[in-house]
Parts: sequence; C-alpha cells; structure tokens
Amino acid sequence: MPVLVASDLDRTLIYSAAALALTMPDARAPRLLCVEVHESRPLSYMTETAAGLLTDLGDTAVFVPTTTRTRKQYQRINLPGPAPTYAICANGGHLLVDGVSDRDWHARVLARLADECAPLSEVQEHLLRTADPVWVRKHRVAEDLFAYLVVERELLREEWVKELAVWAENRGWTVSLQGRKIYAVPGPLTKSAAMHEVARRTGADLTLAAGDSLLDADLLLAADQGWRPGHGELADADWTAPSIRALPERGVLAGERILREFLRTVRSAH
Repeated sequence: MPVLVASDLDRTLIYSAAALALTMPDARAPRLLCVEVHESRPLSYMTETAAGLLTDLGDTAVFVPTTTRTRKQYQRINLPGPAPTYAICANGGHLLVDGVSDRDWHARVLARLADECAPLSEVQEHLLRTADPVWVRKHRVAEDLFAYLVVERELLREEWVKELAVWAENRGWTVSLQGRKIYAVPGPLTKSAAMHEVARRTGADLTLAAGDSLLDADLLLAADQGWRPGHGELADADWTAPSIRALPERGVLAGERILREFLRTVRSAH
C-alpha cells in the first residue's frame, strides 16, 4: 500500500530569502537550490540536501504538494524529483491531476461553499471597508475562492486581525496571518478534504503531513502523523496534538528536517 505525503510548501519545504533564517556563521551556511523564479528573479529556495531528500521521497511515496497558492503561483515552482501526479492548490479548491484541475472535485467544493458559508463578495466588501490603507498594500482574490491582503506588518494593528477573525468565524470563514499576508478563507475550503480524496484514489493506508500555518492545522490533524517547524503561526501559538511532532528547527533547515522525518517514516512503513 502506498504512503501519501501531503506537505505545505511555503515556509515548510520552500523558503523566500526573508524566511531562510540563516543564523549560522556565513561559512557554515548550507548550499541553496533556487526552486522558484518570478519575473526573472529568484524567489524560493531549499537546501541542496533537502532537494536530494525530496527526490528520494518522490521515488518511495505519493508526494502531494499542498498549498494555499493559486494554480498559477504553484506552477512557477520547479521542485526536484519526479513530477507529482497530484497537487492540492488554492487550499483544497483545486485538485490537480498531472497538472490539470479535476473538474468534478472543483464542482463539489463550490457546492459546499455555497451551502455552508457567506459569499466571497461579502467578505471582500468587509475587507475593503475596514482595512486601513495606511498598512494595506494589495487586496487580492484567489481563484474566486478566497481573499487575502498584502500588508505592512509593522504598521498592522493586531487587534484588527482579531476582530476580523471573530467577524469571519460568524460567517463560516477563517482568518490566517502569514508573513505579510492576511488570508480570509471559507471554513469548508480545506487541504484535509483534498488530501482524503487523494488517499481514496491512490489507496494509501498511511498519510503524513507537514505545515506551519493555521491553514495547515486541519491537514496535520487529518493525517496519521504530522510535523510542524519551529517557526510560523502554529509554533507561535505553541499548537500541537498527539499525532503531531513540533520540531525545533526554524527556517530552511526545518524544511530539511521535515523531509528526513517523512523519508524515515515512509521507509519504516515499507
């Protein structure tokens, strides 16, 4: 039976220059591999060691990149190893099969959202009305499924984020603050639902997951075993559960450690 490994990407397996956390002396810093270029500039990295581990993982398990990114943003990433058959984008709103969105899955997601939570237009209007232009840099809608703001963190009022979270929860939405982005996502739009669907299709009897943010919590809880790095929203909240291991590593070295944990567990399962 195959083992399914569903992992978040940004700040879990891949890291922007700002998120690398290279705290060691320069001469001891790990060699890095660029895995994403945007507008002709390098954007995301993993260590060369992590790249080798991910290649091995892709050969021994069903590796499923699992991201809140849109399909277009995901397709900029060039991960090492075999091309994944499945990928989860837009926080579960799109299930890619060989790079193409599965229409039936997307239709099922849309039906659930229409049934269970307030419409995106209401949330958009609230964000536009209440977010202060002093700290908002961009208003964005992703795949017509959820909204996010790009903000100046040092100017952002934390109270506003808490108030938004309460307002959103009453309408069936969740709020997550990740780096310079504030996400508002419908409650039923989850990475875990899409992971369960891939497990069903592949016949996987063991599921492993990793992630760093509030939007990864459902994925980690749904997996048989999960890992979170020593940075990010979940670490800041000291969030854990019996099946989840909190790792001490922060930054790009956490990505390397997570891949070692995945590989060790996959090999011991075979």
